[in-house]
Amino acid sequence: MLAAFPLVPASIFLACCLLSSVHGAKLPDNEVQYLKDIGKTLGKKDWNFRVDPCSGEEGWATPNALKGFENAVTCNCSFSNDTVCHVVSIMLKAQNLQGNLPKDLAKFPFLQEIDLSRNFLNGTIPPEWGSMQLVNISLLGNRLTGSIPKELGNISTLISLTTEFNQLSGPLPPELGNLPAIERMLLSSNNFTGELPETFANLTTLKDFRISDNHFTGKIPSFIQNWTKLEKLAIQASGLMGPIPSGIGALEKLTDLRISDLDGTDATFPPISSMKKLKILILRSCNLIGELPGSLGDMTKLKTLDLSFNKLSGEIPSSYSGLMDVDYLYLTRNMLTGLVPSWILDKGENVDLSYNNFAGNQGTSCQQRSVNLFASTSPGNTSGTVSCMRGFVCPKSWYSVHINCGGREVAIGGNTTYEDDADGAGASRFYQSRTNWAFSSTGHFLDDDRPSDSYIWSNSSKLSMNDSRLYMDARLSPLSLTYFGFCMGNGNYTVNLHFAEIIFTNDNTYSSLGRRIFDIYLQGKLVQKDFNIEDEAGGVGKAVIKKFPVSVINSTLEIRLQWAGKGTTGIPVRGVYGPLISAISVNPNFIPPAEHEASSGGMSVGAVVGSVAGSVFVIFLIGLLLWWKGCLRQKSQLEKDLQGLELQTGSFSLRQIKSATNNFDVANKIGEGGFGPVYKGILSDGTVIAVKQLSAKSKQGNRDLARALFGPQECQLKLDWPTRRKICIGIARDFGLAKLDEEDNTHISTRVAGTYGYMAPEYAMRGHLTDKADVYSFGIVILEIVSGRANTSYRSKEESFYLLDWVHVLEEEGNLLDLVDPRIRSDYKKEEVMAMINVALLCTDVNAAARPAMSSVVSMLEGKASVEEFRTDSSRSVDKSNSKAMMKKLYQQLEENSAPGSQAHSMSTVGPWTSSSSSAADLYPITITSEYWQNRDSEN
Repeated sequence: MLAAFPLVPASIFLACCLLSSVHGAKLPDNEVQYLKDIGKTLGKKDWNFRVDPCSGEEGWATPNALKGFENAVTCNCSFSNDTVCHVVSIMLKAQNLQGNLPKDLAKFPFLQEIDLSRNFLNGTIPPEWGSMQLVNISLLGNRLTGSIPKELGNISTLISLTTEFNQLSGPLPPELGNLPAIERMLLSSNNFTGELPETFANLTTLKDFRISDNHFTGKIPSFIQNWTKLEKLAIQASGLMGPIPSGIGALEKLTDLRISDLDGTDATFPPISSMKKLKILILRSCNLIGELPGSLGDMTKLKTLDLSFNKLSGEIPSSYSGLMDVDYLYLTRNMLTGLVPSWILDKGENVDLSYNNFAGNQGTSCQQRSVNLFASTSPGNTSGTVSCMRGFVCPKSWYSVHINCGGREVAIGGNTTYEDDADGAGASRFYQSRTNWAFSSTGHFLDDDRPSDSYIWSNSSKLSMNDSRLYMDARLSPLSLTYFGFCMGNGNYTVNLHFAEIIFTNDNTYSSLGRRIFDIYLQGKLVQKDFNIEDEAGGVGKAVIKKFPVSVINSTLEIRLQWAGKGTTGIPVRGVYGPLISAISVNPNFIPPAEHEASSGGMSVGAVVGSVAGSVFVIFLIGLLLWWKGCLRQKSQLEKDLQGLELQTGSFSLRQIKSATNNFDVANKIGEGGFGPVYKGILSDGTVIAVKQLSAKSKQGNRDLARALFGPQECQLKLDWPTRRKICIGIARDFGLAKLDEEDNTHISTRVAGTYGYMAPEYAMRGHLTDKADVYSFGIVILEIVSGRANTSYRSKEESFYLLDWVHVLEEEGNLLDLVDPRIRSDYKKEEVMAMINVALLCTDVNAAARPAMSSVVSMLEGKASVEEFRTDSSRSVDKSNSKAMMKKLYQQLEENSAPGSQAHSMSTVGPWTSSSSSAADLYPITITSEYWQNRDSEN
């Protein structure tokens, strides 16, 4: 009976309904009740049941609704001599309905269309719908889960099935292959798995098939050649593997072919010369090798051709001059050679040829009109450079990069300026800044509902994160966005990539359902796959800073963000996808040359690490920085520690060092820094070395560290958790080479020298010194960095504070996270903080033998070994009561020697040794006054 009432536009149904309503035709009472029921299930609250639902009046239809916002219950009143109407279409689009899909829709005997696109509906697709005679099911852009019911394969009338941008999962039911009339099957951006059912070979009526952004397995099936009526095919990041089957050439009616991001082996170009109707051809990242087929030049209807990110070689065929009218041509990141054709240079529009091996043309610039010709020689890329960069000479070396991506210049923290990055970009754009950075942007937003492509997005709401000005604007890219740092000083850097999702919303609307996913590359290497800003930041409008170590070895830094076909492309509107970045900051992990220090005005993480490490050395009055062999342990154990530290160094005894420098003869002194003099030495094999002799008198490292953590508010550095963790790991590597004692002594019988609060109990109380005293002291430093508090403070006997004692109390209470510096707030990873604190507890074990070696400490901090693993392996722990007694005795001695009147807050003697001239006050003044700063300045 439905065959007599084919699906027609809602406006025609509405006109029919209104006309028939005038003659008295109404919706039956039972269908009115069904509407009430499904309204409750959907969360639809504005239907007005005081009027007939088929009247088209208030709440039942929105006249002249914008596309994508249609709202109508449509009736057909041509039944039973025009006396009865029946609901044939329910279209509720972009209304943010928050209910479930109602199974009671199956009660409408004449319903043909269900369109609930872009809402906030959850739950599963009811299998009861399989009993209906539906023509169109559209559920695009909701929160649906579960699998597609196999019962939908029973709907013999179904022409269109759309479930894109949901969270559906599981394999596709083979029963869908029984649909005899299906023309559109749009399943992209879900979590479907398994292979495409063999029964799909029967879907010969298909005209539009899309399965991008899923988790399918297996190869692209050869049976797609059966779909000879197909006009659109999208298989981007679907999970399917290549190669593209040769039978695809039978699909001569295709106008839109998009296949990308295939895993699998290399393959030659598929035979598609018969596809003369193609307007969009995307074969990106499909492992294509060989030369470009000349037949593409005959596809005169092409408007978009994207063959980027393959391994295509050879020259651009002369026949491609027939593609002069193509709107967008992307051959990015292939292995193409020869000269760039003159028609591209003279008339090409939106052509991206970057990252190839073109010989270049005389006088060619990197950006010629809208033709991007840039190619880089950064690590991981074998491309040559076109003449646009040949002969370029760096005016100087830079040691940092700060960019406010998509925004204006902004000063952050009073001394760091992020340069503006407001260039409008485009589909094939290379932009070079006025300093030492540039970017290359490739791609345009396909199927964009917006009037024009925008590569910068500005947030319209208030942001509350720190340094919010960096996140008000962001740069976008539909395909690939690469930032370059040129003329960089070679060395190790930390790249900080600042992200905040400012397009999706944080509410119960369909605008919150978007998923932005892209990959991050540094120096040509993938460092983060499937990066999702919202997931990493813990929500929309929240900042997340991704930190990556990177080595610059040829003065060039490359940061690439690439869309690999994953994530939604139509939420909140079509054309929203691809990389988004708010800011970039790159800082050296080393102290740059003096000229740069004078101009930078800031302190890098590398400088902080160096300062902290230096101060720690001074704390222990390390007489010499030695690479020694067998002084305090057997050679095999020392070599094991050095291997664990991954340092390129040798080991030398103190006697070797003294011999090499002629007992530190002043004639061999070649310089002096803030931490002590440097001597030239010559080993017995002729090797020339430089030896730093650390001075116990130097307070430079102390002041840097004290100011960073405990100084006045205006002098403290804003050290977030990743920075503090990096500092701890940096100190750990340095500590692995630092030894406290001279010669072969393991016990000092003259005096104890050190700063109270850092000295290991066995050293402070018995003068027994081993390398495990280093480990104890390092543990104390970790606790200070995590907590932001000095290890000891003293005002009166009742107000004495010992950091380690507090940590033990927190451990017994199960509240170790209370140790974390409140200035960090909750911006840290709990598992990293707990690992750091537990490592510190291992290092400060009262029993020296139970403490780990520094090589083990580094492994634990870097996540290569677990703390639990070490605890399990260690069988050297001592009785807890003895430990507490020993620590209590140590604290009592500290109190006695910290009391007013004691000399320099030093320790009273418990044996035949005297107190150190160094003190805790040297490192952490309890009150930093103007007199302190004046004294400090006078010492410099």
